[in-house]
Amino acid sequence: MLWGEHDPDLFIGTERFFRPGYSAHLVSTWIPSLTGIEEKLKAGARVADVGCGHAASTIIMAQAYPNSRFWAFDNHEASVKHAREAVEAAGVSDRVKVETASAQDIPDNKYDLICYFDCLHDMGDPLGACKRAAEVLAEGGSALIVEPMAGNKVEENFNTIGRTFTGASTLCCTANSMALGGPALGAVASEDSIREIVLAGGFKQFRRATETPFNRIFEARH
Repeated sequence: MLWGEHDPDLFIGTERFFRPGYSAHLVSTWIPSLTGIEEKLKAGARVADVGCGHAASTIIMAQAYPNSRFWAFDNHEASVKHAREAVEAAGVSDRVKVETASAQDIPDNKYDLICYFDCLHDMGDPLGACKRAAEVLAEGGSALIVEPMAGNKVEENFNTIGRTFTGASTLCCTANSMALGGPALGAVASEDSIREIVLAGGFKQFRRATETPFNRIFEARH
């Protein structure tokens, strides 16, 4: 079942589930953990938020870094419409542009930062997404990949966090990837599987930049 075929309330719930973590950590710890990106954002950078949903993550970054310019992309037209309204309401429409696009077809704006917030693992073509990111990332830029906390082995997820994410992913994320003929990287994608996809997509460097009890934060670079 595709993400877009679910009840509209799922998209509202998904934003409400993830937004507190983004609000608490995105600007304070995740971006500072990347290689030279915080300085670029403060000075004025170009950022792509791929699979933006309702653009909660985009808005948080746009409010924190007013000198930068942001492009938010999603392939779900209803989410794009909602994101545009949210951007306008937040007062950041002067520096945020929301567009309908797949992760494999985002325009080449030579981004300093390309973000995937809790979405790379459930794409039908995560390899194509990584290949496109590698093509359109500016020299010295980074890809920020935020994924649910998980271990490399199934038994490492036998805990409250692992059970929560595994259950949700089985119903939504894995199903979406399978419906698109994708690799279905796992009910909760392991770090090894994400690394393999990212490096196969053309990136040369991949590391876990930081983490929280709920998320793993990866950085990929040329």
